[in-house]
This record gives sequence, structure tokens and C-alpha cells, in this order.
Amino acid sequence: MTAVPGTGATLPPLDVFLVAGEESGDVLGAGLMAALAEMVPTVRFRGVGGSRMQAAGLASFFPMEDITAMGFAQVIAGLPRILRRMSETVDAIVAAPPDVLVLVDAPDFTHRVARRVRRKLPHLPIVKYVAPTVWVWRPGRARAMAPDIDRVLAVLPFEPQVMAELGGPPTTYVGHPLMAMLGDLRPDALESARRAAFPPVVLVLPGSRRSELARLGGAFGEVLERLQQRLPHTEFVLPTLSSRLTEAQAMVAGWKVRPRIVVDEARKYAAFRMARAALAASGTVTLELALAGIPTVAAYKVPWLEGHIAPYLLKVTTAILPNLILNEKAVPEYLQWHIDPPAMAEQLARLIEGGPERAAQLAAFARLDQVMGADGAPPGQRAARAVLDVLARAPRVSRS
Repeated sequence: MTAVPGTGATLPPLDVFLVAGEESGDVLGAGLMAALAEMVPTVRFRGVGGSRMQAAGLASFFPMEDITAMGFAQVIAGLPRILRRMSETVDAIVAAPPDVLVLVDAPDFTHRVARRVRRKLPHLPIVKYVAPTVWVWRPGRARAMAPDIDRVLAVLPFEPQVMAELGGPPTTYVGHPLMAMLGDLRPDALESARRAAFPPVVLVLPGSRRSELARLGGAFGEVLERLQQRLPHTEFVLPTLSSRLTEAQAMVAGWKVRPRIVVDEARKYAAFRMARAALAASGTVTLELALAGIPTVAAYKVPWLEGHIAPYLLKVTTAILPNLILNEKAVPEYLQWHIDPPAMAEQLARLIEGGPERAAQLAAFARLDQVMGADGAPPGQRAARAVLDVLARAPRVSRS
């Protein structure tokens, strides 16, 4: 028997089955596994995951990439493989029921796994790590999940209330993984001095997908050209993934002002710690920038048809994560038909030069620690506690 820290209870050796289908899920799953292993040293892991989860002790039944597809064409081409892997995953769970099933992100795959497993093993505790974005679109997904998921572990602080209002499963906020990376994002004294110095360092973050680079590249190039005219000698740094280096190089080849491209993660975070401002595509990176204390101008553009349909489907008034979390328009955003390089360059120049707009963003960002901090423990630890709580409330599943 193994003691559960802070509960006074004991558990026999744990068998945890995890399923992750994306890189971000692999990171979250690995953090959860490490925390569970500290709390229950006799735990064992099996399921589906990537290199990080495997390094943390997961025995993966097949490569995580087998259940990952981006875009309509990839989904159609890979559908037979994905359906086969889904059946294999469910069969493995049913053949040897674990103590708990943890499904990490990848909602299109994992929600279907949950539904099939719940039909065959109605008493198996099922935990979903990362809430679907029901606050953006398709809110009916929350209620649809309720019969199959015992607990949702949310990474954004407003999600438990949203899930409750929409009739979703019980939801616990466990913290965003970026909260464990504040040391990488925030400057020391020397870096703070460089951040305040001129010429400024400005981050350029047009997105990580090929389609984002294509749609935003021209506008971002024009913003840099206009900003350079106003603030000569500005140093521009464009962090990107190594898998997107060729596309990023092709994009900036047509710009009159070319940023320095970095693909190494250490150099990326070094640039974050010294940057005075940023121009960024909407996405998780806007939350990274806010936590790093970097005033930002954000933009986003989707294909023409999606742009016309989106206003009728979306349930939010902002596309920027810090704005959603803080419930205020702290970060100026230029979306779809309203992308305006001259206005964006002017806004960015004011953020760089200082004044009330820069001060207002920094004051808003300072509130994020309190809003997102929860009890101060790393997200992986809070997630592990929530999984053990679900397990403690559920009857043990026979593995005979």
C-alpha cells in the first residue's frame, strides 16, 4: 500500500492508462506522470504518448503521431489509420482495465475513446486533461461530454465556471503549463536593463503553422518596415520551429526589413527576456508574452470562408488569451478584415516608446499571476492531485 500525500489515505499500486495525440499533450502528460510517480512510487503507466511521456515511463502501444492529423485533407487521408488506432486503444483498455484512464487534449480522438470505453467499462474513472474550447465554439460539446467524463482538468482559470454553466462534467482548474516556465520567460537584472535600453529588441511571431505564415507574412513585413522608419536600428527577432525554418526564411526574403530568425529554444527564451515589445499572431504565444511582461500587438487571419462564417459560430469577443483570462481588452488585436499595418506599426511604436498604453498593458499582465496562480504548485502536481481525488471517489475496477 502507498500513502497519498496530504490525504491520510493509502492506495495499492496504480495502473494508469494515458492517451495523448499532440505535442502539447505529450508535455502535459509527462508533467502529470512525473508528479504521480512522486506521490505514488509504485505507479505504472501505459497507453499512447510521445517521447516526453515515454521518457517519464510510459509504455506506448504505438507512435503518438498515428492519431494526429491537421487539416481536412490529412484527416480524410488518415481516417482509416486513426479509426484502427482508436479501436486498438479501446480494446487494450477493455482487455486489461486500468485503475484510471487519463485522456490528454486531442479532443476529436479522446472523446470518442471515452464514449466507447464508458459503454464497455461503465465504472472506470475517466479524466480529461485540457477542456475543449467550448467557450469559443460548439458549446454543446460540454454537455455531450458529461456522461463519459468524470473530471475535466482545465488549464485556463475561467473554464470551470464555463463548463458548469454549459452542463459539462465537473471541472478543476490545475494551472497552465506556462506557469511552470516563468523562470525561462522573465528577465534577470541585466536582461531587464537590456529590455529598457535603446535600440529596442522586438519579437516577431507570425505563427507556427504554414498557413499562418502565408496569411500574416505580408502584413507583418509591412509593419516592420514602417516601424523601422520611425525607430531606426530596432533589432527584430523571429523565433520559429526548426520544422518551419524553410517557410520562415522564404517569408522574410520578401520583406524590406529582415528579422534575425532563431530556432533554438534557449535563444528564443533569451530573446523573450530582453524584448521590449512584440508583434504576434493570436495563440498561446500571446499568453507567453503576457507572462513575460512584453507589451504586444496581436493579429490573426483565417481563410476567406471561415472569416465570413466565424461571427455566427464564435462565442467570444476576443481572440487573445490574456484578454480572455483578464476579461478585458488589454492587448490590442487586429483580426481578419481589420488587419491594418499602418495602425499596427503606430500602436507598436507607442508601446516601445513608453507612455500610458505600455503602462496599462504591463499593469494588466501583472494581474495574471494572481488570476492563474492557484495555490502556487506546478500544474503537473495539481493535475496529479485531481486524478488521485477522482480515483479515491470511485470504486476500484477489477483487473482479473
